[in-house]
Amino acid sequence: MLSTDIRSTFLDFFRERDHRVVPSSPLVPSDPTLLLTNAGMNQFKPYFLGETTPEPPRAVSVQKCARTSDIENVGRTTRHATFFEMLGNFSFGDYFKAETIAWAWELFTRHYNLDPERLWVTVYLDDEESVRLWRRIGVPSERIQRLGMGDNHWSMGIPGPCGPSTELHYDRGPSFGREGGPAVDGERYQELWNLVFMQNLRGEGSGKGEYPILGELPTRNIDTGLGLDRLAAVLQDVDTVCETDLLSPTFQLVQEMAGRPYPGRDGSDDSSSFRIVAEHSRSIAFLIADGVMPARDGRGYVLRRLMRRAIRHARRLGIDPALPDLTSSVIGTLGGTWPELTRRSELIRQVVTAEEEGFERTLRQGSRLLDAAITRTTSTISGRTAFELHDTYGFPIDLTIDAARSAGLTVDTDAFAELLDEQRRQAHRAGQDRKGDAVARQEVYRRVTAEHGLTDFVGHAAETAETTVLALLGPGGELRGAAEGDELEVILSRTPCYAESGGQVGDTGTLHTPTGKARVLDTRPGLDGLHVHTVRILDGELRPGDEVQAVIDADRRQATARSHSATHVLHAMLRRLLGDHATQRGSRVEPGRLRFDFTHLSPVETGSLQTLVNDYLLDDPGVRVWEAARADAETAGAIALFGEKYGEHVRIVDIGDASRELCGGTHVGHGSQAGPVHIVGESSIGTGLRRIEALTGADALRHHDHQRHLLDELAALLNVHPDQAPARLRQRLETLAETQRHLETLRGAELNAHADRLASQAEQTPGGWLVAQTIPGLTSTDLRTIARGILNRRAPRGIVVLGTESGGKAALLAAVGTDIAVPARDLLTRAARQVGGGAGGKGRVANAGGRHPEHLPEAIGTAASDARAFLETL
Repeated sequence: MLSTDIRSTFLDFFRERDHRVVPSSPLVPSDPTLLLTNAGMNQFKPYFLGETTPEPPRAVSVQKCARTSDIENVGRTTRHATFFEMLGNFSFGDYFKAETIAWAWELFTRHYNLDPERLWVTVYLDDEESVRLWRRIGVPSERIQRLGMGDNHWSMGIPGPCGPSTELHYDRGPSFGREGGPAVDGERYQELWNLVFMQNLRGEGSGKGEYPILGELPTRNIDTGLGLDRLAAVLQDVDTVCETDLLSPTFQLVQEMAGRPYPGRDGSDDSSSFRIVAEHSRSIAFLIADGVMPARDGRGYVLRRLMRRAIRHARRLGIDPALPDLTSSVIGTLGGTWPELTRRSELIRQVVTAEEEGFERTLRQGSRLLDAAITRTTSTISGRTAFELHDTYGFPIDLTIDAARSAGLTVDTDAFAELLDEQRRQAHRAGQDRKGDAVARQEVYRRVTAEHGLTDFVGHAAETAETTVLALLGPGGELRGAAEGDELEVILSRTPCYAESGGQVGDTGTLHTPTGKARVLDTRPGLDGLHVHTVRILDGELRPGDEVQAVIDADRRQATARSHSATHVLHAMLRRLLGDHATQRGSRVEPGRLRFDFTHLSPVETGSLQTLVNDYLLDDPGVRVWEAARADAETAGAIALFGEKYGEHVRIVDIGDASRELCGGTHVGHGSQAGPVHIVGESSIGTGLRRIEALTGADALRHHDHQRHLLDELAALLNVHPDQAPARLRQRLETLAETQRHLETLRGAELNAHADRLASQAEQTPGGWLVAQTIPGLTSTDLRTIARGILNRRAPRGIVVLGTESGGKAALLAAVGTDIAVPARDLLTRAARQVGGGAGGKGRVANAGGRHPEHLPEAIGTAASDARAFLETL
């Protein structure tokens, strides 16, 4: 059965059972506690937590997932992948165990026609109900195994929804491993479908099963995950996920590029490399298509690690370059199912090409550093050196080991592994702390929402609102009251304040009560639909239940709306100028200012872009705001922006006929109200990512006035009309440069004359010659030039000691010829103390300086005396 049929069979099966088909969410999740989308249930987390109620309460999806926890297993096993499609059915407080288990068995045995005799089941240790349900279906007790939390209790790996699970495994036969069921051999008895009974809330914990159960979720839910790769491998009767129709064209291309066939599951390094290169190429293409760019940290680091691992294994197979052609193969195979691959194909090619070329430079630099380490080492390269090469320069440890072995050396891999583990532990602890704080705060918001409901936002139509204080929140939770000077969070029943989202900053404003006044410093979302106001009490007191009038800062809101509308038009004009690949990858919309990040590899000429934007706004395009089902909006050409979370019903903003985006932010009424726009910066912020910063409205005009004032002032200084100022300034600078070159020539001649004179006046001693002289009005660089000139004019057995006063300080220099063994620094040690300083430098040249130039003559005399004493020993 082809993968397209596997998908459609799954979706049709559950669609017939009243499940709503939900599109896959991006690999970049909106959940701040997650790095990448790692399960089908991620986008449904608010439903499981009871924050929102879905209609209907059943869903089915094919979700793109990325799990880097499995990266080291890719290539070593037949089943692991860093990217996969997860088929899942979900129930939000509707059906539970009985229906889930019965439907899973029916789908497997009657629709996918899997042999029931080869299906095994695992259940959580004390889940007697699931055991009874499997036995009722006909699974014999000897093919039902009980496992612990590490295997049959599922969560996202972070605090949040969790629950016991039961899994369906398929026996792939004796050639894949030992008998004994899933508890004995996961390669032979491969997990295909995980049925999670999502009913609990978990707390912090480091391992798979090392976390506390905090309590029950509002309802009992179902979350299942069936790996498409693994099921396809079984149904298509191939050994590994790389040989299914999802990856086989790319896997075949790897063999063609390597010039040799895949050796099969023989356990060799080559066998692993073939599978790693093919599998990682797919992950790389999908991550870039969903907006991830290579970086030193975060999800960008995940991508870079995958790319470098793929490149290393490709080169083991003799493939260089590898990624441009291999990711193109992925796009050709899967672009029909996942059109974002085709839309971003050029960007994917550009990014992987640039990264592969960059990795080549990294390898060259790392090789030089490694060669130096090998030269210094007699037996073992330290773990610290190997770790620095890996961590600072991205140089792979396996290449360090190979190079050391070639030089007859070893690497302290135990120390390297310890340093790497400690780095990972530190990163994990920091990440868990951040996640823990976020989860704890969200739990407070959930309690408030459960008691009071969500916020009624009226800010699109009104600047003020009569409202009620529902809750006051401090660092430790809910407060009974707040007094003058307190800073806290306030939840209102309704508000005109826009909560920060979509790149737009939150509103500020004022809360008026009969007994006091508070300043709204910021507004942001606590949960979807819950507005959290950060306030400072200016006068009186504030308590839950108080009636208040909320008023936004109208001028600030209008300036922000100008920037937001200008951002939409900037995005549209970038796509018109550069192509559809120039899509938004982040933004910041503030009063009078905007920042816009987008995908593109080379610098953008901002002059023509700015003209396009302002010409479009001057035509005064209409601004239309309308609402529709998300599917209808996207069919109408509305752009869904990177990293944003949308519901089934969306708000669309049209600005003329060039811009149509899903957007919940505030905007101007007509396009001309957004201008003018003045671009003040364009820069690179990472591989394949550019950033534009611009001013809008009055801020753009003020910036223009400031620049005009500077130009007028410059023209007055040059005594020309402002239009002539650049040409006149260029002329003056050229004249100044020519004069500077002439002065440097004269200066060089003067220093050469000093060197000639002093070389001819050298004092001759029995052991060699000596020049010791004070020359006023020079710099330390001048002293060095003269000393070098003297040494070049005399025999190699001699010493130069020079001094000068510069800027109220004394400067000394000592230089020795090539036949002199004493370090130059030793000749200045006593002299430096006389001028109130110290000596520095290595080898044949040393410097000294001090705060007492009046003692310079004595210091030169002391240095000359020390030099004579040394020369007399030769």
